[in-house]
Amino acid sequence: MSTAPHNSQHTIAPYGAWLSPITSAAIVAESVGLDQPAIAGDTIYWIEGRAREQGRSVIVRHAADGSTADLTATGFNVRSRVHEYGGGAVCIDGDVLYFSNHADQRLYRQQGDAAPQALTASGAMRFADAVLDRARDRLIAIREDHGDTTREAVNTLVAISLADGSETVLLEGHDFYASPRLSPDGSQLAWLNWDHPNMPWDGTDLWCASVALDGSLGTPRKIAGGIDDPIFQPAWSPSGELHFVSEQSGWWNLYRLHGETVQALCPMAAEFGRPLWNVGISTYGFDGSGRIVCSYVQDGDWQLAVLDPDSGVLTNIATPFRKISDLQVGPDFVVFIGGAPDESDAIVRLDLQTGEHRILKRAISLDVDAGYLSVPRAITFPTTGGRHAHAFYYAPANRDYAAPAGRKPPLLVFNHGGPTSAAGATLNLAIQFWTSRGFAVVDVNYGGSTGYGRAYRHRLNGNWGVVDVDDALNAARFLVADGAADEQQLAIRGGSAGGYTALAALTFHDLFKAGASYYGVSDLETLARDCHKFESRYLDSLVGPYPARQDIYVARSPIHFTDRLTSPLILFQGMEHRVVPPAQAQLMFDAVRDKGLPVAYIRFEGEAHGFRRSENIRRALEAELYFYGRLFGFVPADELMPVAIENLPDSPSTEKG
Repeated sequence: MSTAPHNSQHTIAPYGAWLSPITSAAIVAESVGLDQPAIAGDTIYWIEGRAREQGRSVIVRHAADGSTADLTATGFNVRSRVHEYGGGAVCIDGDVLYFSNHADQRLYRQQGDAAPQALTASGAMRFADAVLDRARDRLIAIREDHGDTTREAVNTLVAISLADGSETVLLEGHDFYASPRLSPDGSQLAWLNWDHPNMPWDGTDLWCASVALDGSLGTPRKIAGGIDDPIFQPAWSPSGELHFVSEQSGWWNLYRLHGETVQALCPMAAEFGRPLWNVGISTYGFDGSGRIVCSYVQDGDWQLAVLDPDSGVLTNIATPFRKISDLQVGPDFVVFIGGAPDESDAIVRLDLQTGEHRILKRAISLDVDAGYLSVPRAITFPTTGGRHAHAFYYAPANRDYAAPAGRKPPLLVFNHGGPTSAAGATLNLAIQFWTSRGFAVVDVNYGGSTGYGRAYRHRLNGNWGVVDVDDALNAARFLVADGAADEQQLAIRGGSAGGYTALAALTFHDLFKAGASYYGVSDLETLARDCHKFESRYLDSLVGPYPARQDIYVARSPIHFTDRLTSPLILFQGMEHRVVPPAQAQLMFDAVRDKGLPVAYIRFEGEAHGFRRSENIRRALEAELYFYGRLFGFVPADELMPVAIENLPDSPSTEKG
């Protein structure tokens, strides 16, 4: 590995002080979130999350003639809050849309460009992952009842009449439901359910029941799954065979119910499934001839392929994309969200006959010269216990600059959330923001990450705050030993679960010289006691049962060991965050300030899990850069608003986002 090359055409400036065209303003002005592509005939739909519209999500239609139009009226925001993280917010039937509106969580019906009409009544219900039961003039969906605040929300599967919006409970009694799917002839319904303390990637049950003419369900029969077998994405083939993804082999592979026999279709050391943080996600579907078009991840990279379900022959489709998600399959084309090292997330349409693809919408419309982009390199490095872990390394890259001879770059260690998520190798301007200014970045897929099989993901079971932290530390040590980073300028950052990893690394170890926590967990007990229903028992597997193992929760909570902190810290917090309450960030800030270490705390009103408003995204990036500049002794080339850093001379005395 090497740092930025030096030649006579480069301006010599310290790492971190390089001027970059990838500004925070450009990132938020030229970017949208892309989600939930869908196909209806020749028409393609997707959802765009727009930071410049206060994070509002709108449905976009791409017609067969190539025209694109917004369909969501002003005042509406297409977003479900089922399981808190949502997903499955829209169901499409031709030119009729059924969608969940964020503000009131009611379902609305919209015909083409007409004004939306409320379908469900106002109240404390949330809906998601709806499917159309055309024969019975109804939707079948997940319903989450928050009406009684003295107990947990109640999850059921319900039928919603399209005539009058009335709701009929079809299935109840389990803690969670997902993926209701009707067979092509409407005679059978498949679904998933699971119960505490499981998360859907720990173990779920796949069921099927007949559907009577009056809409009632027959006696359910269990098809697959169990407490240790997480089933993902049940789907019916055009001929009426039930398919699904199971992890019974140790890898999320494709299966089908053929007659009364469950068959593995293509056993391999690859993942065809994903953690069900958001309902409604998809990795496969059926084309016009009944073949399975699928996506899978192997060694951190996603592939697109066609699988013959009878022969088991898997044929890859060559694409430039290293991320392929939310795959939707039409008769002779597919649509997905794709990304590559030089291509941000984009809505992609690929012709299955020719293999040619078209980009319909880019998440980032900012045109950046390749000379300012750092190309990720997959690395595998040794970690604790004689094992190895994975990451993507980004060297500093800016065609206009080089650092003084003999200097090494500061290193930012990124830790994804989840913690079952995974870092990928697609263009991420939130990383390029740093590398184009002279930082090196390592994006760590610590033990517990998805994409490397069940054994790798299960490394974190009982070891959250240990395995993830060790892997972050060892990634930094590996790069320092390789000469790719300055050991005196190592920083760690992360959001949510990644924020906890950052806080734990700073508290229990002294390798890092600074850190940034975005709504990170500092008190595991508070998280276990106060978390919403979906994650209320998640820590049973990550840490241990609570309160029986309170000792572990205390021992791994940074808030109790601030006396061990020796490094400065900046905290960012959304004040509406339910998963990680603002009180945790405040406690951490107070403790670090009282210890006399440099610390900053920036609060964002109206924000929750992940910042959605453009002004807040900008402020967070710029504040973090300012913070590192003050600590590492460089002056950023950007014009930045100062940050109030306690215990640092000449710092402003107040700060609010």
